[in-house]
Amino acid sequence: MLSVDLHGVFRSDRGIDSAIRTAIFRAKRERIGTVEIIPGKGSGTLRRRVLAVLEQPHLKKLYRRVEVDPDNEGRVLVHF
Repeated sequence: MLSVDLHGVFRSDRGIDSAIRTAIFRAKRERIGTVEIIPGKGSGTLRRRVLAVLEQPHLKKLYRRVEVDPDNEGRVLVHF
């Protein structure tokens, strides 16, 4: 599992997009089964941003499904 913690880039939309894209492309290239994206709990704004980025057609075709961890709302799992 590849893990991406967005706490360090949460103020930069470009940084968020870049971190997510890099992780998705790396996971696909290296055949990693799951990417864990950690936007944190907070108000949910960053989680919604992450989900919106993952809905982009050029990224959506690379993975099978996305889920918000039912036990931890501050974690988004992307399955390949």
